Amino acid sequence: MVEGLQNVAFVIEDAAADGEDLFGRYEGVDLTSRGQYGFGELPDRIVVFRLPHLGAADTEEQLRDELHTTLVHEIGHFYGLDDERLHDLGWA
Repeated sequence: MVEGLQNVAFVIEDAAADGEDLFGRYEGVDLTSRGQYGFGELPDRIVVFRLPHLGAADTEEQLRDELHTTLVHEIGHFYGLDDERLHDLGWA
């Protein structure tokens, strides 16, 4: 388990319902923006979109690499990192 990653549901869907061309999406309130957070909160969600991953990978190894990048990217959003910072770190 990633340190501090609690109350997060990981979900796989075919594609983004809004038609955006995304590999994944973080849905929730990142740790840096939360006030009091406790009992009774619905879990944040990290959604991985299956079809874009399959379309971008020619081999199983490429698929694994892309999934790894997507998961690190979305977990980064959970910790409050924006797309620019994730890109600078090589996770975009």
